[in-house]
This record gives sequence, C-alpha cells and structure tokens, in this order.
Amino acid sequence: MNDKSLLGPWIRRFLLEYLVGELNLARNTQTSYRDTLTLLLPFASKLTGIAIDRMSVEDLSPAIVRQFLDHLERDRRCTAATRNQRLGTIHSLARFIGTRSPVHLSWCTEIRQVPFKKTDKTMVGYLEKIEMDELLRQPDRGTAIGLRDYVLLLFLYNSGARADEVARLTIGDLHLGEPPAVRILGKGNKVRVCPIWPMMIPLLKNLVAGRGADQVVFLGRTNKPMTRFGIHRLVKNYAAAASKTLPSIASKRISPHNIRHTSAVHLLRAGVDINTIRAWLGHVSLDTTNVYAEVDLETKAKALATVDISGLPVSPLHRRELPSLMMFLRGL
Repeated sequence: MNDKSLLGPWIRRFLLEYLVGELNLARNTQTSYRDTLTLLLPFASKLTGIAIDRMSVEDLSPAIVRQFLDHLERDRRCTAATRNQRLGTIHSLARFIGTRSPVHLSWCTEIRQVPFKKTDKTMVGYLEKIEMDELLRQPDRGTAIGLRDYVLLLFLYNSGARADEVARLTIGDLHLGEPPAVRILGKGNKVRVCPIWPMMIPLLKNLVAGRGADQVVFLGRTNKPMTRFGIHRLVKNYAAAASKTLPSIASKRISPHNIRHTSAVHLLRAGVDINTIRAWLGHVSLDTTNVYAEVDLETKAKALATVDISGLPVSPLHRRELPSLMMFLRGL
C-alpha cells in the first residue's frame, strides 16, 4: 500500500500543511479539527478491525462516517450543532484529499454527500443592563483578588473580547494615554483596536504597576497567567452569586462569550452602527454581527413605536387593541 492510499499521511498533511501552513486557522479552531479526528479514527478502526496506522482512505467510508455521527448523538449526547461541526471537519478533510489526489475524487464526493442535520436557529444570550450591573457588584474590591476580578469582568464588558483573547493580553497591548485603547489579537491572528472607558485607566494602571510590557495583564493567585478556562470558571462563579439577588440571571447560561454578546447588544442600543460593532468584536463578516440586531427586541420595539400609522386603515378589532399595543411598545 503506497503513501497516497494510507490515511495517516493525509491526516498529518491536513493538520500541519493545510490548517496551519495554508489557512493559518486560529489555535482553538485547529484544536477543534484535531479533536474530531481524535474521536473519529479510533471509532473507525474499531468498526473496520484495521489498525489506525494501516487504514486506507477508502476504509473511512460514508457508512462509517454516518455511524460515527450517530455515535456522537446517541452515545456521547452531542447536540445536532456539534454533530454538524464534526461533519464539517470530515468534509474539509475529504475535500483536501480529493483536490490533491484525483484517484480519490469519487471517495471525496461520496463523503461530502453525507448531509448536515437541520437544526433550530438558537438565539444568542445576553444580559440586560441591570443584570450586568449585578454581576459587576459581586467581586469584593476590598481584596487584591476581588479587585482583579472586577477589572477582568469590566474589561470583558468594555472590550467584548473573547476569553482566550483576554488570557493572552499583555501589558504592552494597553495604551493608557490619550486616547485610551487596547490592542487585541483575535482569531486568525487578526489585530483590532478597541477604545477603553476612562474609568478603566486607573484600574488597569494599578493592576499592572511594576510589571514589564511583555507580561500578561491578568494573573492568577500564583502569579501565573490566567487561562481561558480560569476566566470561564470565574465568570460562572460570580454569575451564580449574582443569581441569588437577581433570580433572572439563574435562567441564563453566563460565560465570557455571553458577556461579549452583552457588549454588542448594549452598543446597538446605544445607537452604535452595526459595522462599527463588527469591527469592535473582530467579526470578518457583517452577517455574523447582524444576529444582534435580530435578538434585540427593545431596539425593534422602539423602531416600531416611531412609525406613524395614524393614517392607515384599521379594522374595528385592531382599533380597540392599538392604544394598548402602542403603550406596551413605548414602555419597553
């Protein structure tokens, strides 16, 4: 069996040559692709009875892929969205092999015909202003750790940064002069600059005092850099505490990414245009940012309340309901 028939060399080239060398995907995206193959290959090996290092490309048949997807949902309790994400990786691998090896074009076509499962569109979650304020009240600012946690939560809200971006943020990325701003290294090594609230300047200066520009901004209890997992755990712990005084928080899944959504929605409500929010969050496509306009009922209601419908014909039933409807909309 030659190298072009063996699956192993193709996997290596896909992960290193294609994902890293050609596409330069973000580290987390690379990890997601790798994790899919880490699950798929042992599963396929067990079903076929062929050792992973001896498996050929054709051994990874469409039937095997379908059984793997069923296994994800049935045995691993994955959602349809996760199933589709894993299938996207397999499609990408098939396309990579098919475009570089004509003898595998038929196999590539068959694999890529394995369909995605239709899923319900999920609405992004975010915090109302009163809920975000309650979350920010939780850290004990009388202690060094509590003050650090407060600055971290406030920075997440101010910048809309992802947890991984905050964990990698260095002191040199902060510009605390005029105008205050922060340089954020985002997905795909794309850099964006976000303004910082004036109230953040003394807080950040105090947090990073006496440290070098190459050190990270947010340190853990042992003075080692915080990880995205640590930041995620910190947010969840404070959200649990906040839910005791504001029960509406308990019904929401609070995470650093949820605070990112909150920043976007609150910017939209403040009248910031959608393209500026796209640049603020580091989205490549405006379509990604438009989801916030879809979920923000308050902005929609205010827009509807400004429409003059006094001259439109109204049925007797609707005429009775119209005043209460307009009062409701204006009260949002």
